[in-house]
Amino acid sequence: MKIEQIYTGCIAHAAYYIESNGEAAIVDPLREVQPYIDKAQKENATIKYIFETHFHADFVSGHLDLAKKTGASIVYGPTANPNFDCIVAKDGQEFKVGGVTIKAIHTPGHTLESTCYLVTDETGKEHGIITGDTLFIGDVGRPDLAQKLVEDLTQEVLANHLYDSLRNKIMPLSDDLIVYPNHGAGSACGKNMSKETTDTLGNQKKVNYALRADMTREEFIAELLDGLTPPPAYFPQNVLMNIQGYDSLESVLSKADTPLSPKEFETVANQTEALVLDVRHENDFVKEHIPGSIFIGLHGQFAPWVGALIRDTKQPILLITPDGMETETITRLSRVGFDNTLGYLNGGLNAWKAAGFETDSIESISPEEFASKYENAIVVDARKPSEYKAEHVEKAMNIPLDYVNEQLAEVPKEDSFFLHCAGGYRSVIMSSILKSRGYHNMINVEKGMAGIRNTNAPLTAFVCPSTLK
Repeated sequence: MKIEQIYTGCIAHAAYYIESNGEAAIVDPLREVQPYIDKAQKENATIKYIFETHFHADFVSGHLDLAKKTGASIVYGPTANPNFDCIVAKDGQEFKVGGVTIKAIHTPGHTLESTCYLVTDETGKEHGIITGDTLFIGDVGRPDLAQKLVEDLTQEVLANHLYDSLRNKIMPLSDDLIVYPNHGAGSACGKNMSKETTDTLGNQKKVNYALRADMTREEFIAELLDGLTPPPAYFPQNVLMNIQGYDSLESVLSKADTPLSPKEFETVANQTEALVLDVRHENDFVKEHIPGSIFIGLHGQFAPWVGALIRDTKQPILLITPDGMETETITRLSRVGFDNTLGYLNGGLNAWKAAGFETDSIESISPEEFASKYENAIVVDARKPSEYKAEHVEKAMNIPLDYVNEQLAEVPKEDSFFLHCAGGYRSVIMSSILKSRGYHNMINVEKGMAGIRNTNAPLTAFVCPSTLK
């Protein structure tokens, strides 16, 4: 038996390739399915099944394209009711892939149809369990993502289901099982996932807060729901695409992978009200960019930030990319359901300037310059509240990038202010959004908190009142 985790860091996602005796199965595939087909062909294996652990919210699965190209059967867990042909497995139903047995274990909680898959090897030994978003390494799936799609379904109801699923279906299994989750650190599908992407079930029972043996139902629900932040706006749209269907990736690429001259680019932008998305490195964007464009760099957590900050997956998009990265960018956008890319600027910023069009820039200073000018200045910290509480510049205000649209009224409008994040990526994203809204009074701090720590700028931390004596 071969079981391989295929991890994609951009969206902190894990798909799985299982193979035995010339047959293969794919679990939770990404939208670009050719790599799975190539892998099976290289191993002289036929893809027999495509297993889905649930209707994903944070990415568009490749189940439909993969089924069309291979003839494999799509398998969902109990209660699933998609708009396409699939096998809706019964709880406990077993599937054969060569000499391997894959058993569906219905584990509602993250969503109602959430299902884990127990993998037993050719000798009859239970090897591992693919847990989807039911159980992560160090965490469990948040129970609030499906409630908007089902009437009268609350996060409390789903949390109750998850408590039962973990204790009745997962925890009784063997401690030496390997846990294979769908996500790792950085995913918005949980609160505090580990950077590790596999572990034994026995160790998770020791270290995962949600698997404490003495935990009551009430304690579990309280801890699970504590600190949940609103999910990204694109999540419900991705769920519907996974349920209802979507255009093939080839179709999306054929429309989007279109080079546009500077004049054509400007015309399309004006006629369609397209968002101009610049995916180069933040240092390049700071120096020079098209006025009004939004920066979200391809080298960071690109797709999650696109989904968090661009609210509508149908938004027309025009791209500024590093040379040769056009197809990669379009593919990454499609992973999270943004299929309405209209083309890219052929020749990039050099072509734009050569055609006589103007550019803009972001005022930016070093951490050392910031420290010398810090006193009596307004400082905005773009990091998450948890990062801010752990350590922040004295008197800085926290406006997380995640919620810049909701907290726009808190951004200083008249006075200049310094803007920083952890390393320089998020602050440039926020600067680009603010500039597109008419704010031009921010000064970006290069390297963010990582650089500020090495200066004499005064830092402080939030102290919980309960710890004071």
